[in-house]
Amino acid sequence: MSLINICRDNHDPFYRYKMPPIQAKTEGRGNGIKTNVLNAVEVARALNRPTPYVIKYFGFELGAQTAINEEKERYLINGVHDIEKLQDVLDGFINKFVLCPSCKNPETILSITKDGHLKRDCRACGKVTEVDPRLKLVTYILKNPPQKNDKGSKKKAATASANVIGGGKSISDIASKQQGTGSDTGSDTATSAAQAVVANRLGSTEAPPSQKVEVKDDEWAVDMSEEAVKARAMELNALTLKDETEKYEEFGNWILTQDEIPSDIAIFKKAQDLDIVNDRKTVEVLAQCLFDEDILKEIDDHTGLLSKILTTPKHEKSLLGGIERMIGTDHMDLVPQVPRILMQLYQDDLVSEDVIREWGTHVTKKYVPKETCKKIRRAAKPFLDWLDQAGEEEDDDEEEDDDEE
Repeated sequence: MSLINICRDNHDPFYRYKMPPIQAKTEGRGNGIKTNVLNAVEVARALNRPTPYVIKYFGFELGAQTAINEEKERYLINGVHDIEKLQDVLDGFINKFVLCPSCKNPETILSITKDGHLKRDCRACGKVTEVDPRLKLVTYILKNPPQKNDKGSKKKAATASANVIGGGKSISDIASKQQGTGSDTGSDTATSAAQAVVANRLGSTEAPPSQKVEVKDDEWAVDMSEEAVKARAMELNALTLKDETEKYEEFGNWILTQDEIPSDIAIFKKAQDLDIVNDRKTVEVLAQCLFDEDILKEIDDHTGLLSKILTTPKHEKSLLGGIERMIGTDHMDLVPQVPRILMQLYQDDLVSEDVIREWGTHVTKKYVPKETCKKIRRAAKPFLDWLDQAGEEEDDDEEEDDDEE
């Protein structure tokens, strides 16, 4: 298979950083349909990133649930996603988490600082840059940091062996040649020489951090200032939110990875076990996991479950939002069916008239891009008009009854 440039904006045929193009296939059918990224491991290895990072990024960007099984090397994304779309999304991952913003070189290593920031350390130019903390994947990486390499791997990385200088030779090759030996001792010396070259490039004459560590007594003290206490409280809240997010992902993955959609009782019990049965987010997950092209029938099939968990108008809004996301991300062909979907929800007493009116008259980008939201709202207009007409007829009937009295 021909390889492609990691940085696809670089059209140089002799660009030395290559990766295999994504291979994927669609599996399953109905509301269990999913996309299997067949060579996710090979792609991630070429980018020098853990495979789950790549798959999770796909999930965040496509608004889809993901299922990761590292032992079987099976990586699934809920819904149908063509290869071109996945490759375009991967370009975003490469730009944000792989390429150095300074030199556009992919020889970067992700690291987490003591204060909880994600950094890219470029082994080519020495630039250290922070990854945008607003990206959803950053939260996942902070929760699941990259595994630390062993000593040998660290030495290999420190030599910047992928850098090409002097006719295709790396820094470690040149250092080894200068030592004139192929023994283990010579190799260690070569590594030290290469580290000195990197240190000089960074403008530092001090020993590497691994060799010179200075710990001050006051570093062991706990900052009890008001600002520090508030910061620790915010960090604790952030960890709690991350834990909650993982529960929803587990819930969605559990539904999608069953041989067939579980019964309403089993789904409700699973939500109880995860302690999310009363959460609005649970309703959104259900809307995206239970419904697909046959949504009208599926609403009827799961009316019992939905009526049990739709306990407030906010939960009803979340149901509409989840359906909107399902349509906008995976099933735009359902847009003309929006009036019938709303009628089904209305007739089954799952969503009230007031909630539907409020939803139908407010454009938001909370669940889908704004333009997609506008399309769905325009499609809903016939049903909203029907509600208005029905309301006027009721008023007329009441007036006639008053006149008769």
